[in-house]
Amino acid sequence: LEIPLILYEYDASPFCKRVREMTNVLDLTVEYRPCPGARQGKFSEELYQLTGRRTVPYLVDPNTGISMFESDDQIEYLVETYGPRDGSTYDSKALWPITFQAFSIVTSTIAAIVRDMPGSKRQLNARVDNEDMRPLELWGYEASPFVKPVREKLCSLALPHVMVSCARGSANRDRLIERTGNKFQVPFLVDPNTGIELFESPEICEYLEKVYTVE
Repeated sequence: LEIPLILYEYDASPFCKRVREMTNVLDLTVEYRPCPGARQGKFSEELYQLTGRRTVPYLVDPNTGISMFESDDQIEYLVETYGPRDGSTYDSKALWPITFQAFSIVTSTIAAIVRDMPGSKRQLNARVDNEDMRPLELWGYEASPFVKPVREKLCSLALPHVMVSCARGSANRDRLIERTGNKFQVPFLVDPNTGIELFESPEICEYLEKVYTVE
């Protein structure tokens, strides 16, 4: 993967979550462009200008020139394009928690409701220029309970961010250890707009609230 994929999405959407989970399984680096509730924020307007629709998830692959709606189509594309070349080396049925749409949508919806539909609204005091910021870099993975609050905050603030997948077995875990000189720990946030680097979910969320909101 030469250039990060781009995904227009928001955290609470069960359809977006399916695609995020698959990118983590495939160890892909993705730039997320939050569209709270699909219809709020500058990225939603950007999506509308591109496609005439405000439907998420919307996947853009700069490496192939392919772009598409529909989570099922995106998941199939990701597996075919970035999955193992030899399909006999893995059991595709093991992907059923993601590929079986009814199951993944129901469970993801329940999880989103329990967490009060995170990212479904743009935070009222979010800075108006947040979408214009250089994408923040977040090392982590979708299933981590420590990464989750940071992802939710980034989405509600409509901040673009690049997720460097670090799920179990990922080579990015060694890259992170080499970069920070610490044992493996996520979330790890790098903010190119300020030069700040941070571990620890509460500290990261506090930092984002301080820097990217207004009184």
